[in-house]
Amino acid sequence: MKKERFIMKTKKLTVSALMIALAQILSILAVFQAPNGGDITLGGSVPIIIVSLMYGTRWGIFTALVSTLVNMLLKGVITTLPTDLSTYFLMILLDYVLAFGVMGLAGFFFNKMGKGRFAIITSSAIVIFLRFVCHFASGIILWGSFAPKGQPVWLYSIIYNGGYMLPEMIITVIIMSVLSVKIIPKLIKEK
Repeated sequence: MKKERFIMKTKKLTVSALMIALAQILSILAVFQAPNGGDITLGGSVPIIIVSLMYGTRWGIFTALVSTLVNMLLKGVITTLPTDLSTYFLMILLDYVLAFGVMGLAGFFFNKMGKGRFAIITSSAIVIFLRFVCHFASGIILWGSFAPKGQPVWLYSIIYNGGYMLPEMIITVIIMSVLSVKIIPKLIKEK
């Protein structure tokens, strides 16, 4: 019994670590990089969403946060401290911790919607939308000074963040639609 639990925990950690690594690789292979932050990736959120679907919300959020930390280290976000620390920490909270942490909520929505193919696709779209909401809020609170003169800050934030988040959502939903036919149900069953 103890050995079986140990094996299951080891498998869970290994799968999660591999998915974090895959998420980083897919994020590095960005199709487009916005000038002031934000990328369109080849499905960089997909591996984290899959972990959340496989192992549930708590583990999904934990994995998403670890993945976020790795991403911040790889992008140099942690190593470059600005002079205004309160703005910096708010940026980390909104644009990284919350924005990418919500990927872990896919398991919650998946379980609430019945665990079928529709639930896989819809929960993926919901968490990407929630990520957009975090970036949108950050755009209003932190990055409003980048808005063109005369343009409302909220409109600037929608246009800027929607410009990369909408394609990111479409790519993620397409990938999850393909994977939801056989691969994801098999992964969830064999977890």
